Amino acid sequence: MGGDPREAPDGTTARRGLLLLVFASVAVAFAAADTYVVVLALPEMMGTAKIPISELQRAAPIISGFLLGYVAMLPLIGRIADLRGRVPVLVMSLAVFAVGSLITALAYDLPSMVTGRFLQGVGGGGLVPATLALVADIYPAERRGLPLGIVSGVQELGSVLGPLFGALVLAFAPWQYIFAINLAVGVVLALAIRAVAGGHHPESTPRPRGLPDLIGLLAAVVATVAAAIAMTRPGELQRDLTWGQLFIPYTGDGRWLTPIGVVAMGAGLVLLLRCLFARRPLVDVRAWLRHLVEADLVGALLLAVALGGVILAFATADPEVQVFSEQGPWYLLGAALATVAFLMHLRRAERPLIPRGAITDRPAWGSLLVSFFIGSALIAALIDIPIFARTTIYRDSQLLSALVLVRFLVALPVGAVIGGYLTRRWSAGLVTAVGMVAAAAGFLLMTRWDENALEHPTANVALVLAGFGFGLALAPVNAALLASTADAVHGVASALVVVARMIGMLVGISALTTIGVRWFYQANLDCLDDHPGKTGYCGTQAALAQEHTVFFGAAGCALAAAVLALWLFRGAQTRGMDTRELLRAAG
Repeated sequence: MGGDPREAPDGTTARRGLLLLVFASVAVAFAAADTYVVVLALPEMMGTAKIPISELQRAAPIISGFLLGYVAMLPLIGRIADLRGRVPVLVMSLAVFAVGSLITALAYDLPSMVTGRFLQGVGGGGLVPATLALVADIYPAERRGLPLGIVSGVQELGSVLGPLFGALVLAFAPWQYIFAINLAVGVVLALAIRAVAGGHHPESTPRPRGLPDLIGLLAAVVATVAAAIAMTRPGELQRDLTWGQLFIPYTGDGRWLTPIGVVAMGAGLVLLLRCLFARRPLVDVRAWLRHLVEADLVGALLLAVALGGVILAFATADPEVQVFSEQGPWYLLGAALATVAFLMHLRRAERPLIPRGAITDRPAWGSLLVSFFIGSALIAALIDIPIFARTTIYRDSQLLSALVLVRFLVALPVGAVIGGYLTRRWSAGLVTAVGMVAAAAGFLLMTRWDENALEHPTANVALVLAGFGFGLALAPVNAALLASTADAVHGVASALVVVARMIGMLVGISALTTIGVRWFYQANLDCLDDHPGKTGYCGTQAALAQEHTVFFGAAGCALAAAVLALWLFRGAQTRGMDTRELLRAAG
C-alpha cells in the first residue's frame, strides 16, 4: 500500500488493506485457539513425555510455557511493530509460530514440548498487537469500531474453538497432527500476507537484488530434516545396520550427541552464520537485532521477568487447594522486584520500551484496568461452563461438554461486530458498560441453574446473553485505547491491553476457582449432615454450589468492568462517522 492508507485510499489500496486484515485476523484466531488446544491432548502428550497421568502438575509447563511466551514477549513485539512495521512483524510472528508448531509436533520429552509451546506463544502473541495496530494504520479513529470488533471477535472465537479443534483432530489422529496443522496454517498465512503486502506496503524493507541465499536455504533444509530424524528416531532406520549407526551416541544416551544430531546442530550453526553475514539472508537477523535494541531489549526483559513471575505463580497452582503455587510467594516477590527495576529503567532509558507519556491519558491506562476485569470474568465462561456441563448432563463426554460453549460462541462474535458498530454512535464507555452488564446478567442467571438446566431451552438465554455481552465490550475497549494513544505507540499499547486481559484471566480463574472449591467442601458437609449416606447426591449438589459461586464472582468482575469503563473512558474520541459510511469503509 503506498502512502498513508487512511488518506483517501484508492480501490486497490483499500482492497489490499482489507485482505491484509482478513489474513491477519485468521492468524489471530489460530493463535488464540492454540492457547487452549492442549486441554484435551494433554494426557496423550504426557504419555509421549513418559509422565504418569497421576502426576499432572509435572505437565503444567506445557501450558504455562505457552502463556509465558504469549504474554511476556508481547510488549517487546508490540514495540518492534511500532518501529519496524506491522507487516514484517506479522510475517515473522507466523514464522516463529510455525517453528514452534514443528518442534512441538516432533517433541519426544517435556523440555522439547515446552520449548515448542514457548515459541508458539511468542509467535502467536506477536500477532495480536500487530493486527490491532494495523487496524489503526488503515482506519482513522472514527472508523475503527467495526474492524476492531471483527478482530476482537475472531480472537475470542479462536479461544473457544481451541478445545473443539483439538477434540476433532484427536477423534481421527494422534495429538501431533494438531501441531502439524498449525505448522501448515502458519506457513500458508505468512506467505499470503507477504504476497498481499508485496513491495507496495510502506513497511516493506528494501532488499538487495539477486538470488536468495542458496547456501542458507540448503542449511535450513538439512537442519530441519536432520533434527526431525533425530527427534522422531524412525524405527526402520534405527534397525538398519548401516543407517542405525546415525543414532549411536558419541557419549551418554542423548539424541543430539549422535551423528545425525551433530549434523542437525552443524547445519543450524551454518544457517545462523548465513543469516548474520550473507548479502541476501533468509532472515535478516542483523536488522532484527538492531530493532530489538531500539525497542529497549533490557526493559522488555525486565517486564518479561515481572510478567513471568505472575504467570508462574498462578499458572502452576492447583486451583482446588490454592490461589497460587507453593513457590508462588517467591515468584511474586521476583515479579515485584523486576517491576521496580522496570519502572526505574523507564525513567532513565533514552528510548524506553513504553515511551514516556504513551499511556498517561485516562482512557489509555483505563483500558488496561477494564481489560483485566473483562479477562477475570471471561475465563469463568470458557472454563466453568464446560465443567458445569460435565458435572450435570454430560458426565461421560468431555466433547459434548465443550460443545455447550457453542451457544456462548455464536453470540460472542455477533456482539463484537455490533459493539464496533455502536462505538460509531455511542461513547466507548457506554457500549462497554452495556456489554458487561449483559454479561453479568447472564452469569447471574447461571447461578440459578440446577442439574437439569442445560436440558431446557431457557439455559440458552444465559449463554447467549453472556456471550453477546462480552462481544459487545471488546471493540470499544480497544477503540478507547487506540484513540487515546499516538500512532507511534499503537503496537506496544495494544500489546499491553492484551497482557492485562491475560493476567486477568490467570488471576481470575485461580481466585474464583479457589473460592468455589471452599464452597464445595462446605456445601458437601452441610448436605451430608442433612442427607447421611447420600454421597453421590451430595457430591453433585456441592459441585453445583461451587460453579454457582464461580459464576457469581464472574458477575461481580463484569460489573466492576462496567463501572470502571463508564468512569475511565470519558473523553475517548471514538465517535464521529455515520454508520453507512462505516460499513462502506469496512467493505
